[in-house]
Amino acid sequence: MRHWGWVLHTLLSHWRRHPLQAGCLLVGLWLATALWTGVQALNSQARESYDRAAELFTGSAQTALVDPAGQPFSQQYFITLRRAGWPVSPMLSGTVELVGVEGTRRLQLTGIEPLTLPGEGTIATQAGDQSQLQAFMLAPGLTWIAGDTLSELGLAAGDTPVLASGEQLPPLHVVDTLPPGMLLVDIGQAQRLLEQTEKLTQLVVAAGFAADLPPLPESVSLVWETRGEDDLVRLTDSFHLNLTALGLLAFVVGLFIVHAAANLAMEQRRGLLQTLRACGVSLKTLLAVLLFELLILALLGGSLGVLSGFALAALLVGDLAASLRGLYGAQVAGQLSLDALWWLTGLGMSLLGTLIAGGGSVLAAMRLPVLAWARPQAWREAQGRMIKRQTVLGVLLLLVAGGLIFWGDSLLAGFGLLACLLLGAAWLLPLCLQAILRVAQLRRGGPVRQWFWADSQQQLSGLSVALMALLLALAANIGVGSMTEGFRQTFTGWLDQRLAADIYVRPLDSQQADVIEKWLNHQPQVHAQLPSWQLDTRVGGWPTQLSGVIDHPLYADTWPLLENAPDPWPQLVAGTGTMVSEQLAYRLDLAVGDTLMLDTPAGVWPLNVLGRYADYGNPKGQMLVSAAGLQQRWPDLPLTSIGILTEPAAAPRIASDLRTEFDLGDSRVIDQAALKAYSQQIFEQTFSATAALNTLTLGVAAVALFTSLLGLADSRLSQLAPLWAMGLRPGQLALLSLAQMLVLAALTCALAIPLGLALAWCLVEVVNVQAFGWRLPWHWFPRQWLLLVLLALAAVLLASIGPAWRIMRTGPARLLRSFTHGA
Repeated sequence: MRHWGWVLHTLLSHWRRHPLQAGCLLVGLWLATALWTGVQALNSQARESYDRAAELFTGSAQTALVDPAGQPFSQQYFITLRRAGWPVSPMLSGTVELVGVEGTRRLQLTGIEPLTLPGEGTIATQAGDQSQLQAFMLAPGLTWIAGDTLSELGLAAGDTPVLASGEQLPPLHVVDTLPPGMLLVDIGQAQRLLEQTEKLTQLVVAAGFAADLPPLPESVSLVWETRGEDDLVRLTDSFHLNLTALGLLAFVVGLFIVHAAANLAMEQRRGLLQTLRACGVSLKTLLAVLLFELLILALLGGSLGVLSGFALAALLVGDLAASLRGLYGAQVAGQLSLDALWWLTGLGMSLLGTLIAGGGSVLAAMRLPVLAWARPQAWREAQGRMIKRQTVLGVLLLLVAGGLIFWGDSLLAGFGLLACLLLGAAWLLPLCLQAILRVAQLRRGGPVRQWFWADSQQQLSGLSVALMALLLALAANIGVGSMTEGFRQTFTGWLDQRLAADIYVRPLDSQQADVIEKWLNHQPQVHAQLPSWQLDTRVGGWPTQLSGVIDHPLYADTWPLLENAPDPWPQLVAGTGTMVSEQLAYRLDLAVGDTLMLDTPAGVWPLNVLGRYADYGNPKGQMLVSAAGLQQRWPDLPLTSIGILTEPAAAPRIASDLRTEFDLGDSRVIDQAALKAYSQQIFEQTFSATAALNTLTLGVAAVALFTSLLGLADSRLSQLAPLWAMGLRPGQLALLSLAQMLVLAALTCALAIPLGLALAWCLVEVVNVQAFGWRLPWHWFPRQWLLLVLLALAAVLLASIGPAWRIMRTGPARLLRSFTHGA
């Protein structure tokens, strides 16, 4: 152990003499770990919220009795089943609007009857407390709410806030086991607040009793519905997997900094390592101490990275929660909690990444003969052999990527394709650059020009890792940026087609719908009404919404069909066919011309698939059917919404009159412009985290270049000194070095463009289809490429100015000493 101490002290002295180099290595670890742990913190926060929701009432899987049309039903069914000995518990759920400090927030209000709740869920423990149970059930009652939701709303325990409808909630009481975005009250309070007197939305059944799905009494017209724990997870998995992939990419790019700094340190300490071996330090001891040194650096950089990752996640968690709420209806806490598991995971990733990035140079040094350690040529030969191995691996990875394009059939295969494509291209970069530089060297020119191209080839071994980082970062920005911008343009055009009506109204019930229709008939500016009926069900095990529409030419003129049978709309109106969303057709492997057998209370409804249409951003499936056919099979299905076609200038006034005349909130009367603005806001929030990670990844690549150039600045003196001796001034040498770096960076950017386009194609044609079930058009954006290339070159220029300035400020004495060191 005593030997270990002085060997470690000797090795650490290198970092004391080169503090900036140590700083770059720690910055690499810090950034890599921060980006990875930030993404994992966001995913962990979301999954913890999903788990709280899934385990609230009956554990991980919930079996309930619901109305076949998904509508509220009479509580008499509960009384009938309880008298028959069934262990059922009533529940009423709905959406309310609560005015908080930061504006109106939509929350889920759920009413329960605690005495009959099954004992499997987490809420049963809370209901077991007698004092809490009495306060919850007896007037004025309590509103149970999660602590994070209470903080987001800017309220305090004991407050009695007023809903947008004017009803007042019972006093708020914090229950940490509740999922975010939920208000839990007694069933009687819920019926008052939701204006659903003697109505329920489901009957929760104990898991043991519901296992065999016993037949219901004839007087109870409800159906069984089993909600697996993976329903919400399945819908949101793709979103989180995309975030994880971006975080992993940023982590890999950050490790390039570590790799560059560790390689440089090993090369600069080759003489020191030879001296230690000559002093009797065994190879095993030296290897152990070098790895222990990496461990210390990994823990230090990893700790900083975990803390920064937490701060990054705290900044982005609000956008993440808004995106998941808007896209999937998933409630996620908007305030981050520090979890020991992802803290340890972040440190573990830091250790693993450091061993991968820095361990290679240590093992390469250990393989060299002792007398070769201090010879630069031996190190360059070792690096040359490593580049050859990387070239072979790169070719193999690209072959694997080609195989995954043809034979991969899962989301995991899609991300494997991306990984093989990016890593394979990165490992082939030195070979491609070397070939281009050799071709450039063939052109005739003076000695300085010949030296420029030859020396650029020599610099590749030291700069290859940093250039790989630049290639990956720029390709990721081009690929993801192309997909995002293409999605934005497609999404905007799709909104114009789907939201063709000028106003959308959601009546409270069927009676109000009839009154609204009569009122609209007397408005001269109203050209047409488009009533529609929606029903949530399952088709082929997939959550699906049936949408019943009437016969109107607007649908044929504007509906975004991707593929259709000849003359499809008359067949749909006749009730013999259906239009299916692209994602539902993909999930169920449906093609135009197939027949879909739909189970209904009136029997099987055979429907011919008449077409596929785009339904971007919807995680569930959707089917467009005849309104008459839907009402015939679900006669009690109420009218869901009314689309109103009117004069554009009259739309704001009519919307305002509807709100005033029928006492409807803003969420029930929406004009086209507001709905489009809300949809586009959700779109921008969805990709805000992606944009932030892309920008940080490009910044990490610039830091990797700076690290490599800074380390090469000292070793470059011995290569530049002969040119100085032949008459070139230090300023000219600095400009030559700067030009070399810009040429290498420009060539890397030129190669990054086709790689980025290939990445965009994989995202659009493979990953997006596997993740969401719909395909986007593939767009090109040359202006965006040019902007990203200029941004990357500006980052390279900034990273190169410092080392070039050091060369320019180098005096004759130091240049002369480089001859002595070279000798």
